[in-house]
Amino acid sequence: MRIKLIAIIGLLLWNGQNFAHSINCNKDLYKNQNLSFETRAKDLISKMTLDEKISQMVNDAAAIERLGIQEYNWWNECLHGLARAGKATVFPQSIGLGATFDPDLVYRMADAISDEARAFYRYASKRGNRGLYTGLNFYSPNVNIYRDPRWGRGQETYGEDPFLTSQLGVAFVKGLQGNDNKYLKTAACAKHFAVHSGPEKYRHEFNAITNFRDLHETYLPAFKALVKEGKVKSVMGAYNRVNGEACCASQTLLVDILKKQWRFNGFLTTDCGALEDIYRYHKLCATAEEAAALAAKSGMNLNCGSLYGYALKKAVEQKLVTEKEIDELLYPLILTRFELGLFDDENKVAYNNVDVSIVDSKKHKDLAYETALKSIVLLENKNNVLPLKKELNYIFITGPNANNNDALIGNYFGTSDRLTTYLEGFTNRVSPGVSIQYKQGVMIDKPNTNPIDWTTGESSKADAVVACLGLTWLIEGEEGEAIASNQGGDMIKNSIPQAQIDFLRKLKKVLEKSGTPLIVVISGGCPVQLTEIKELADALILAWYPGEAGGYAVADIILGNENPSGRLPVTFVKDVNDLPPFEDYSMKGRTYKYMTKEPLYYFGYGLSYSNFEYTNLKMQQEVKAGEKVKISVDVKNTSTKDGDEIVQVYITDNQASCPVPVRQLAAFKRISLKAGEAKTVELVINPEKMSLITDKNERMIEEGVFTVTVGGGQPVKSTQSYLCSEFNIKGNKKIEL
Repeated sequence: MRIKLIAIIGLLLWNGQNFAHSINCNKDLYKNQNLSFETRAKDLISKMTLDEKISQMVNDAAAIERLGIQEYNWWNECLHGLARAGKATVFPQSIGLGATFDPDLVYRMADAISDEARAFYRYASKRGNRGLYTGLNFYSPNVNIYRDPRWGRGQETYGEDPFLTSQLGVAFVKGLQGNDNKYLKTAACAKHFAVHSGPEKYRHEFNAITNFRDLHETYLPAFKALVKEGKVKSVMGAYNRVNGEACCASQTLLVDILKKQWRFNGFLTTDCGALEDIYRYHKLCATAEEAAALAAKSGMNLNCGSLYGYALKKAVEQKLVTEKEIDELLYPLILTRFELGLFDDENKVAYNNVDVSIVDSKKHKDLAYETALKSIVLLENKNNVLPLKKELNYIFITGPNANNNDALIGNYFGTSDRLTTYLEGFTNRVSPGVSIQYKQGVMIDKPNTNPIDWTTGESSKADAVVACLGLTWLIEGEEGEAIASNQGGDMIKNSIPQAQIDFLRKLKKVLEKSGTPLIVVISGGCPVQLTEIKELADALILAWYPGEAGGYAVADIILGNENPSGRLPVTFVKDVNDLPPFEDYSMKGRTYKYMTKEPLYYFGYGLSYSNFEYTNLKMQQEVKAGEKVKISVDVKNTSTKDGDEIVQVYITDNQASCPVPVRQLAAFKRISLKAGEAKTVELVINPEKMSLITDKNERMIEEGVFTVTVGGGQPVKSTQSYLCSEFNIKGNKKIEL
């Protein structure tokens, strides 16, 4: 009897606890992991005070202990690897990724980055480290268009072409955000929206003036692709104004285009500190409260900075904003945190199983090497001086970037214990018994203090000289980080420092007497003027900022262990004076799409140790407006060396009713071909690539004739092989902007 009584009491207690738990779950719906994220997010917001809500709308969101909300910092970076946090794999800078023309590679890289991000977050959280650069959302990628080579932050972009940028940007976003049906792996951010590409020195007050055609033909397509195809979780507003409106409080950009036209339902974030610019420098209003209200009314959810924290409540009290509007702004932020699994049991979120051993693992190091290798562009190879002959016994390495880690990383970088300089790469890769000597030769940004020169004389005794020159992130980059720049990070002269050019001249003069070949390796993200360097160099290699494996990749290409395959994602002009003024945002005369002056190196250009032949071009000769154009072409490696080719399709509208690009990239594909191998490559031109922006501000596909070229670059003299054809479009069709 006693046992039965105990059992009954126990059952009643158990049922009571479950009943109490059930009541609690009904009361705190946000804790119920069986409910939708949407329901839980709305419930959690309903329990917050106004002060608590606003505390979640700045990047350093405060903990709300009574609701079980932990501190969270929204500011994080991973442009080309987990940045500013802990140990990470350092991949090539974004401009180098553009040179790969390889969306699959960019996807795999971003997937690796998000693995490392998850591992770091897991361990940082266990330590109670929830400060800056510890979160799971990232202010990457940068899909601004590199419209002018003088912009110091152009290195962060994928280049000057909206289509290439779109393809690589979408791949990056998908790799970051993962493919789980329920949870986000991390949350990506498309920045800086929009019409933002210098001048860096005046970004907090600058007003970029653009017309409707340039806006929708050049500046917006990549953002649109990331929103509609990539389902990017957030978009960052830029510092500057566009046509008079502050980007972080623009009805045109944020409301009319992003939300109404594109149906963006993620969250908006400001660039860091940008809201204060609205009233301090743009002078669009008089007070911080008015600036907060302008941003809030434009749908700005998150303030990277502090203005919302001290001004948004006052804006509510002054009836500039309502609390209901605050609730609506907060909702996407809280929803994102639920989607990242931050309110759920750890074991329910598959991405929490990523172990810290993946960070800078062999798998990721190999990927960093592959990415560097595919990004490097061979610009000149006179008399086939490269690859160097195996019989060479003595290589002389010189230049300020030969043994300089800063030449590898670019800006927004991570930290790795395996950064491999060019000197280290050669030391590791040369055959036993080959001599290597290194002397820096010249300072990176100023003439040598000591007039004694022991470098150029000794270099003439070598079988080959490799001069590693160029820039670092201290010379070009962002406003405050390029500490050796007096132009706020921009490259107004568009040149490597004069001391390096003078050194190269002296070096060449000595080497001409001995007949020693001079191989020049240029590091940096800016398409600097190379006219004189091209003449001095026997071989010229553009390494960009190649990441932690850059030294190995450059050495392998020069020594012939690997075949160069990168292609230029930007145009290299002969003279910066061939361009319109830096502050002019009109696209006329800019990039390969609109330039009429001949450049030094074309967009899409790059040499290989292999030769590729194009034959048997097949395509539809006539399509209806709105239909795709399918293309096939045979590509053969006619050389004795395996290699990669970038098959590029360009189209020109021959009968347009309004101004259109000279030509534009419409499709591309990276392929690998063994020596003597041939492949049939199939490509598709999507209807949007055949459209134009009319004088009535509509996007139309018009009836008419298009010229198509398919080959290893643009249809110009420097492209080794390409084929031409035409197709007709029947009818007209208006499509979405």
